[in-house]
Order: sequence, then structure tokens, then C-alpha cells
Amino acid sequence: MVEKLTKERVLVCGAYTQKEKEHFQSSMEELKRLVETAQGEVIVENIQHREDIDQKTVLGKGKIAEIQEQVIAENIDLVVVNTSLTPRQLANLEEILPCRVIDRTQLILDIFALRARSKEGKLQVAKAQIDYLLPRLTVMNGHLSKLGGGIGTRGPGETKLETDRRHLHRQQLRIQKELKEVKKHRELARKNRTQNSGLNIGLVGYTNAGKSTFLNVLTQAETYEKDELFATLDPLTRQYRLKEGLKMTFTDTVGFIQDLPTTLVEAFHSTLEETQNMDLLFHIVDASSPERDEQEKTVLRLLDELGCQSIPVLTIYNKMDQVAGDFVPTQFPHLCLSLKERGAKEEIETGIIKFLQEIWQPYTYSLPVSEVQKLYALQEFTLVEKMEFSEEETYNITGYGNQKYAYLYEK
Repeated sequence: MVEKLTKERVLVCGAYTQKEKEHFQSSMEELKRLVETAQGEVIVENIQHREDIDQKTVLGKGKIAEIQEQVIAENIDLVVVNTSLTPRQLANLEEILPCRVIDRTQLILDIFALRARSKEGKLQVAKAQIDYLLPRLTVMNGHLSKLGGGIGTRGPGETKLETDRRHLHRQQLRIQKELKEVKKHRELARKNRTQNSGLNIGLVGYTNAGKSTFLNVLTQAETYEKDELFATLDPLTRQYRLKEGLKMTFTDTVGFIQDLPTTLVEAFHSTLEETQNMDLLFHIVDASSPERDEQEKTVLRLLDELGCQSIPVLTIYNKMDQVAGDFVPTQFPHLCLSLKERGAKEEIETGIIKFLQEIWQPYTYSLPVSEVQKLYALQEFTLVEKMEFSEEETYNITGYGNQKYAYLYEK
């Protein structure tokens, strides 16, 4: 008989100042969901309002004493702090509390270690974990007796914590070398794909907004789809064709999140570079989330940091069936739908056509029957709206196209 996996008992805590008050509670709710995604169970939540964050321990002495009592009373295995701790803050908290302590960054890294499937994804996680561990190695060495596996110890962290700094540096150099090779292969694959794939569309959005669901509805890609944070980590590309003939590829990317640690943005920058090479971006938004506005801003801010400001964006408000009360969209142009409802695919196709008609240039073109092979290229790489065969044995075509394929219809 297989034993049921016992979830770690977790206490989540954090401190906030007046200027952080507005979004702190949603950040704590997100932290609890992250713990659940990492296969832990939140037993206690403890927060503190402060004029200034304590530089030594984040929380005040009285609050830490209270947490210390809760850890013992509730048999807590792990304390997760809702911020990125400095090495010294982490060491101070581990000295006081009778259990393991990790921060928000290490928790997200742990989930990434669970989710990574591709070679590049695993390498990126390994690099990010080593970058995180190196400055903390000295202060953590005195507290290794508390490490016995579990949340925050997966991936390279589980075996590398007990190794010396020199070994971690060697690992770091090896991973960087492997990542360079993987990047070369990916750039070559991307070049080949963009030359022959037609319209390249990147799916971006806050984690758990529905990007994988979108891909499954439209392309039947059978991607991992679950109501949890960071369900997708590795980019996935699938091809699709409208009934009008237009060929396109969709690339699903890792979900964005509030306060995404710098080390993660840097570690996955090469993966997110896929976004920079897209013709269009579809921003998938969870319309039912109470934090929708903040989530939208988080994604748009990260897209700006990635240099994607010039790429046209269509916002797709998903989960409309779960919206309570009136809904006021804030991004334009947009679609409002529920991806899991019947008819979603047709709504998406209609929305794509309308979007392309708005951002592409209309064209008219007369094609002699002797050049019929060019007709297929026009159907694949532009949006053909109408086509008539005249008595002069020419195809009179009207449609919409972008500058990338203007050579097909410009005389």
C-alpha cells in the first residue's frame, strides 16, 4: 500500500508599511497559493503593520516571539516570509525560529524546480538557484541541521547547499556554458520557424490567467492545464491556421507575477526573449480576479522591461463567466469571453480577424492565373478577405497584410 504524502505545515508571515498597504493582502493571498502550489499546507498566517521594516528581521521582536510560539504550538515545519530576505535577515530568523525559514524568492524558485521540463528550463532554474544560494552560503552553513528536504530544497538546492562555494562556482560556469549552447540551438530553431510560420503570436499574462487553456482551445495542444500558479514554465509553440488560410504560430510563455524576483527575471530572460520576436502579443487576463488591475499593470510593466512596447497587443479577458457585477475593461483592443465555454474558439477566430483588420493595411491585388502559386502564399501570410476570378483570367484579391509580407501584394 502506497503511503499518502504528508504536506508540510507552513506558517506564512510578512510586514508592510502604510504605502504598501493597498496591495499587501493580495500579495499574502498569492503567497498562500504559492505554498499550495509547492505542495505545502498553510496552517497559520501572521502579518504586521510597521512604520518601517525591521532591517535585521523584517518583523519586530514581539511579533517574532509570537511566531515562535505558533511554530511550536502548531507543529510548523516551515516559515515563509513574504519578501526577499537578505542573507543576514535569513540567518537571524533561522537563529530564532525552531524550524526552517525561506523567503518568497526561494519559494518561487522551488516551484520552478518542480515545473521545469525542458533542458533549458532546468538549466535556468539551476542557475537561478545557485545565484540565490551563493551570497547566502556563509550564513546558511550554520543552520544546515534544519534542512531535511521539502519546500525550498528542491532542484540544485537540495544537494548543493552542503557543498563549498568553489563547487557552486564551478557549477555556475558549467551551466552558463550549457545555456549558451542551448541558446544557439533555440535561436536557430526560432529563425527557421519565423521564416516559415507566418504570423507569430506570443501568449503573455499573469500566472494562472488561462494561457495554456487558450492554447488548448485553439490548437488542441494538450498542454498542462491546472488551476495553480506557474502551471506552465517552458515555452511551447503550436501552429494554427484560420479557415481563410492565414498561418500562425502561438507561443505560450511562463506566467508573470507580482514582485517577480530580479534573479528570476534575469534567469528566464532568454526564455522570455521569445516574446520580443513576436509579431503580435495576446495578453490573457483573468477578468474575475479582484486584483485584475494590478495584475494587468504587472504584465505590462514586465513587457516594457523586455522591450516589447512596439508590438501590437490584443487583450483577452478570460473567465467572464466568473465575473460578479458589471465589468469595465481597461485595455483596448480586447475580447471578453470564457475559454472553457462552448463557442470560445469561434469567438477567438472572429476577434483575431477583427484585430488584424484594425492594425494591418488593406490591399487589393490582381493576380494572373499563370502565377497561381503566389495565391497560396497570399492566403498563408496575409488575411485574404475576398477573392474573385475575372473573365480576364486573373484573381482579384482584397485583404489585409503587414509590412513583413507586403512584397507579396505590392506591385
